[in-house]
Amino acid sequence: MDWKTFQALLSGVNKYSTAFGRIWLSVVFVFRVLVYVVAAERVWGDEQKDFDCNIKQPGCPNVCYDHFFPISHIRLWALQLIFVTCPSLLVVMHVKYRDERERKYRAKHGADAKLYDDTGKKHGGLWWTYLISLFVKTGIEVGFLYILHHIYNSFQLPRVVKCQIFPCPNVVDCYIGRPTEKTMFTYFMVGASGVCIVLNICEIFYLLAKRISSCAKKTKRQREQAVPLCKQQFRDQDSNCTLPLQDLEHKQYKPKAKLDIPPMDYKMSVFMRASAPNLSLA
Repeated sequence: MDWKTFQALLSGVNKYSTAFGRIWLSVVFVFRVLVYVVAAERVWGDEQKDFDCNIKQPGCPNVCYDHFFPISHIRLWALQLIFVTCPSLLVVMHVKYRDERERKYRAKHGADAKLYDDTGKKHGGLWWTYLISLFVKTGIEVGFLYILHHIYNSFQLPRVVKCQIFPCPNVVDCYIGRPTEKTMFTYFMVGASGVCIVLNICEIFYLLAKRISSCAKKTKRQREQAVPLCKQQFRDQDSNCTLPLQDLEHKQYKPKAKLDIPPMDYKMSVFMRASAPNLSLA
């Protein structure tokens, strides 16, 4: 594996990552890739030669080694590093896809035309790609930790293993080379993987909280910019007044002044009653 090419590919992810993503990338390169390349490969080396059994039966040591070490730690970690960094490349590919669309759009509509405000900004489909990549990375980390623990029953390597598999004639004791040193490196790599899981979870919550806050601010801004509705006018069923009730409560009404009717003398009133008996002079 060409680790320089691998590092060059992943360095592009750093431009589009959050603060948690940059810390995650640093942990991967410093505490996992460098430790793997510099120390872990030398510690394990060809561990099959260091796997000694107290019998020279042809085929017995090979069968016992394959039974207790179906896959080497060092190769399992190499696969883990490859799989856990592949989702980050999806973000880079998505940004490259946006850049190509932006280039074609400008070639068609002019140099000043813009399809995206910023092709590397995490909004729309790129936000979902970034969030999905975090879930995939977290799932891969947890899956490889489970596989490692399931294959070896624990993260600690024993000093002696007992093997009773054909063609071994009886119970054979086999000794693992440098078990303490290998156990320390195993715990270190497991701890680095656990730190990466915590960083991924923190970044997921950070992205979700930021998205919820952005949506809440946008909704509040839209409400403030909305035109206020006219006050609804309430009218009494028995009245023709169209003023709002709240205006009616504060409006003071003055009774109309009583009409001044000149007094009539007695003869005139009697004459009017005689000519029009139904008329009321009250």
